Amino acid sequence: MADFIVIPFFGKPAMEFVDRTLKCIDCNAEFVFTAGEQLFFYDKQFKNDPKHCKQCKAKRAKGSPRVRPETRTTCSECGAETTVPFKPTQGRPVLCRSCFQKLPGKPDQAPASEPPEQKALSGLTPVQS
Repeated sequence: MADFIVIPFFGKPAMEFVDRTLKCIDCNAEFVFTAGEQLFFYDKQFKNDPKHCKQCKAKRAKGSPRVRPETRTTCSECGAETTVPFKPTQGRPVLCRSCFQKLPGKPDQAPASEPPEQKALSGLTPVQS
């Protein structure tokens, strides 16, 4: 826990923090948890000390592109070989992209050359009078 001194000051305790050396759990490098950072953690009511140095924290924040697992399978509708971004469960149909897009309830993609009002009206059926 943080080293601090409590001095009553107008009914509120005054905190004095001291720089501490911590070890990063990713790279095992030592880093300084400054008094200012400790004050920030205290003000935000954070209960745990930081676990990563600034370099490892920056790498984690920057992140790497997420790799989604691709599973090769056969489309339940047309029988074509396809890959899906999940592991299929038994008893549930798996569709390729084109069969999935043909499902009812999926909005049809209107051509980009149509004006916006024409796109809105493209799904309507004309009425005969």
